[in-house]
Amino acid sequence: MNKNKKSLMQQLRSSRILRVMFGRKIIVVCTAVLLIMILMAVFAPLVAPYNPNADDLYNVLKGSSPEHLLGTDQNGRDILSRIIYGGRVSFTVGFVAVAISSLIGMALGLIAGIAGGVTETIIMRVMDAMSAVPMLILALFLGAILGQGLGNVCLAIGISMVPGYARITRGQVLSVRNADYVTAGTLCGGSKIRNSIVHVLPNCLSANIVTMTGSLGGAILAEANLSFLGMGIVPPTPSWGAMVSGGYKFLNTKPVIAIAPGIAIILVVLCFNMVGDALRDAMDPKLRGTLGKGAKKHRKARRRKGA
Repeated sequence: MNKNKKSLMQQLRSSRILRVMFGRKIIVVCTAVLLIMILMAVFAPLVAPYNPNADDLYNVLKGSSPEHLLGTDQNGRDILSRIIYGGRVSFTVGFVAVAISSLIGMALGLIAGIAGGVTETIIMRVMDAMSAVPMLILALFLGAILGQGLGNVCLAIGISMVPGYARITRGQVLSVRNADYVTAGTLCGGSKIRNSIVHVLPNCLSANIVTMTGSLGGAILAEANLSFLGMGIVPPTPSWGAMVSGGYKFLNTKPVIAIAPGIAIILVVLCFNMVGDALRDAMDPKLRGTLGKGAKKHRKARRRKGA
């Protein structure tokens, strides 16, 4: 009976979060755009009209045409096909880097919050030192050490984003580690490790899930920056950042080479940030209900209070 009641409450909470999250049309549009772009990247061999790495020196810097909707680049390669395949690299880096950073950061934050004392001090001071360096600079430093390549780029960006997850997880752990259910688990004979995994960690996931959604856009943007600076994906593998880097030389004669992948970067990062903000608003009880149909009403109420 209790299990059925608990599962029913979880279903109601999930449906409420989804209802609040998708209460604005812009979030629905952003989610649809992301899904379309992800599906295009996954099924790139079926969607892309040409091989993205096939040089065609007879069709160098051609304009838009029925054969090449966005034209060709300086090597005669189809720009649209390279953008579609470049999405594979960007989304792969985004998801893998966020997975690496969240797993390492949550583990460090959990250990710091539970252990306390010297262990907590050492972990958090290291995180402070890493946080003192901007993420892109740290990613550049790690990229220079690890070298080019998809795996190294994912690792460099993932490590540079660890401090954020460690701080969030530690804060969540400190707020729940003395809760009644954790104390009850200890009194029932549960070890500190078991209580940490079974009782403490699940209560840290919601805040980290929101952070993951927002970090996806940052990871994709970091990969584009690294590729633009020549420290990312090895050519001729298509990458949005590398395409912008190679196309900026032709801004006067063929601007679409650099502008088209730049628009793809902006669109994906913007959509991920919008979805992340909506997920944060839906999962935060203090902000819940301020979206959707009641958004105008709540904004007017806030204005009256401010006045």
